[in-house]
Amino acid sequence: MTGTTATRQEGELQTSAVFERLGVRAGDAELTVVQFSTAFCGPCRATTARLRQLQATRPGLATVHVDAESHLAEVRELDVRVTPTLFFLDRSGTVVRRMSGAPALADLAALVDARTGGVS
Repeated sequence: MTGTTATRQEGELQTSAVFERLGVRAGDAELTVVQFSTAFCGPCRATTARLRQLQATRPGLATVHVDAESHLAEVRELDVRVTPTLFFLDRSGTVVRRMSGAPALADLAALVDARTGGVS
């Protein structure tokens, strides 16, 4: 059991270093969503718009957009296989959720509200 905990902590530290290299500052918000996208991805644009809409009414939410094609080392390290891929980080920088594909606004809002305390 101890070995499992050590491995998880080591993986979290490695993941945290990847996000730090990307300039993600998870400690600045209750929830930080890191979105990996590509230039010609329609679902990526829709997801970006949904996140902007949520961010306008949820002060505990921060978003970071990452161009997957310009950050191939990080894409490999995080095993991003589809765009958009979203990583949800809590204030400590721990990945609390990961999702691929364009989420519906209602689903995204529910997930964000559960972590940020809802609409202000």
